[in-house]
Amino acid sequence: MALLTSAPGHAAADEVKVWATGAYSFSDELGGFRITGASGIGTKDDPLVITEELNSATPVTLTIRTTKPIQTFGKAGEFANGIMYMRIDVLNNSGQAWIEFQFELQEILDQPSVFGDGLSFDQRNKTPDNIWSSNFADFDRDFEPYDRLLFKNGKVDPLKTASFEFLMTDYTPRWTFYLVQDPRIPTG
Repeated sequence: MALLTSAPGHAAADEVKVWATGAYSFSDELGGFRITGASGIGTKDDPLVITEELNSATPVTLTIRTTKPIQTFGKAGEFANGIMYMRIDVLNNSGQAWIEFQFELQEILDQPSVFGDGLSFDQRNKTPDNIWSSNFADFDRDFEPYDRLLFKNGKVDPLKTASFEFLMTDYTPRWTFYLVQDPRIPTG
């Protein structure tokens, strides 16, 4: 595990950790949240598990990098193979209840993922059975020009943790890509 530190004089809370597991590393370097753990290799039986704490109800971006050679359909853990079973465990430390939670994949930061980049929430599978949340009953997936996964019909109270499971596929693997996480609060 590599450690990137902030400039001298900043509090230890400002430190950014890069967590390596399987064939990938995960970073909270873009701010707004904190990774507290990472494990797994990315298979269905041993998913990549990222544990996080979100301190606000605003979108945050997880930076994902390959740490091992890219080989499409290579052995998970030894290669970045484009098939990543994920579980994200998120502590709501925002002080507000979340009534939805959205994930968005981006190959280029701040640009929607498009069909040609090969990155998606298992877009080829029309009836996925690997999308689940501990706190939300339903989900919607949107493709083109975005790759978004919205969990709805549920709630995450402050200081409670929600788990999200899904499959990310990247059939034209890149060295770096992003997962935007957007907790939604009630309006009005």
